[in-house]
Amino acid sequence: MEDSTRVGYCIVAGSFVAFQFFFSALSPQLFVSLSPAYCTLPAVKQNEWNSRCVSTVHAMIVSFFCLYILWFDDAVNANPICNCSLYVCVHVVFYILDLLLLVRYWKTLGDSLFVCHHLAALYAYGYVLSHGVLPYFANFRLLSELSTPFVNLRWFLDVAGWPHSSWLVLANGLAMMVVFFMVRIAVIPSYYAQVYSWYGTLEYERLGLGVQLAWIGPSLALEVLNLIWMYRIIRGFYRAFCRSKLHKAA
Repeated sequence: MEDSTRVGYCIVAGSFVAFQFFFSALSPQLFVSLSPAYCTLPAVKQNEWNSRCVSTVHAMIVSFFCLYILWFDDAVNANPICNCSLYVCVHVVFYILDLLLLVRYWKTLGDSLFVCHHLAALYAYGYVLSHGVLPYFANFRLLSELSTPFVNLRWFLDVAGWPHSSWLVLANGLAMMVVFFMVRIAVIPSYYAQVYSWYGTLEYERLGLGVQLAWIGPSLALEVLNLIWMYRIIRGFYRAFCRSKLHKAA
């Protein structure tokens, strides 16, 4: 077994244990003490709260490594096609755990768009890990995780009872809208310009049809989902902003 494979298995096992511990033990104990709102929630909502805490921690970890690799990893930037990015294991483990949670509590947490998003990402990142390819493009896609803390904070504020017209909800909504657009929508032309620059090259041909399809297909699916979510975020912020103006006028 190659050293990189052993490291990958260790990262998978460690991430699974860490995320499960945070979800099952650390988050419940922490927020029972810190948040009165958490204690009043039904068990299913408490599970979603814990899941979103894990999601936020995961997003911060992944975003840090993503930015570090894109800025400072000369090997990945010199060869975006053929290289290995083992920390993607963390991302894969989180998506698997999140999917299991969605399936278990489907009646209350189920969202078909989230399932489509997770399956598309797992399909693509599975090829990235198993074939040791496309590290630059995998990291580029993971820039999207920079928006996740703002999305989760919106949910926390809503559950905690903050009015949609309050300054904190509006400030987070504006930040969420701007960051979501910057890391998921505005980067689309740059991403596909990079893809096109490698299309038809010898390195691209060596990937094989399976990897090529796993590269392009899920990317296009994720763009559609992100555009749908962008529309919903803009619409939600506009409605909250209008309610705030009406509240002040009254």
